[in-house]
Amino acid sequence: MAELRGALIGCGFFAVNQMHAWRDIADVSIVAVCDRDPERLTVVGDQFGIARRYTDAAALFAGESLDFVDIATTAPSHRSLVEMAARHGVPAICQKPFAPSLADAKAMVKACTDAGVPLMVHENFRWQSPIQAVRAVLDSGDIGTPFFGRISFRSAYDVFSGQPYLATGKRFIIEDLGIHSLDIARFLLGDVSTITTRTARINPEIAGEDVATMLMDHKSGATSVVDCSYATKLATEPFPQTLVEIDGSDGTIRLEQNYRLTVTGRNGTAVSDVSPPLLPWASRPWHNIQESVVAIQKHWVDCLANGTEPATSGADNLRTLALVEAAYAGAASREPVQLDALLR
Repeated sequence: MAELRGALIGCGFFAVNQMHAWRDIADVSIVAVCDRDPERLTVVGDQFGIARRYTDAAALFAGESLDFVDIATTAPSHRSLVEMAARHGVPAICQKPFAPSLADAKAMVKACTDAGVPLMVHENFRWQSPIQAVRAVLDSGDIGTPFFGRISFRSAYDVFSGQPYLATGKRFIIEDLGIHSLDIARFLLGDVSTITTRTARINPEIAGEDVATMLMDHKSGATSVVDCSYATKLATEPFPQTLVEIDGSDGTIRLEQNYRLTVTGRNGTAVSDVSPPLLPWASRPWHNIQESVVAIQKHWVDCLANGTEPATSGADNLRTLALVEAAYAGAASREPVQLDALLR
């Protein structure tokens, strides 16, 4: 395969992980970087040896011949950048949250569909090797048909020091973290018909909610609970591990702290260590997220090479984003919210 030429737009906190991952993937080269902040542009450009640097995305598209663009900016800028990529016929991988509203997300998907260019959302939690291990057990049929799941992320880790803007938005944990947990629930148990949500703000120093509990009816017939907290102080800090419980007709799956996977099924009980690999550029405890960045970006490259739709395509992510919108609507109304109405 000929080497793919990509560009990164947005040189902030998380984009460094994406740059490391691109460097680890064969037949890909990031040839240019773009950020409105010259200081961040210099830092990332120097760190990764990227000489071609832009402070304006329009100038980037005009000045480069690209096979794809990696959009790693914050959500309010995503629509204009994705639509710009579509106008130039450039496939785009876009950071989550995909868009500030479902209407914007639908417009972005339509723009890329009309232009005939692929669009993928950088929804990487489902690509973490422990989550993939849970999916593999489900696919094996060892626990039968799943009827209940719990996706849990409870922590007191200080996420605000690295990303201070998280403390200022009226929306916080569902939009920033819950979106990943909701996507994992979809990945493991299928699409959702109804969601009921309760939220709380425990930390008085932030503007948004830092606790959320969501009960979901899946179209498969399963029920799941997704619970997220940044106000939970534990004896051993689990950040950034997602814990998973799945009950099936013939057994159970438990993904516990420290990546311990216990499967009780048709063949008895098996316990295994599904710890993610520690990549040379990664650091604990972030390494599970960092290795998943490589996995999702490899998937994107494979999809471009084979002409297949990404698992977390823009169209697929509309269903995850609809869950986020429905969760906030349900938290406000304290009533269950039907998903299909939001997706029409």
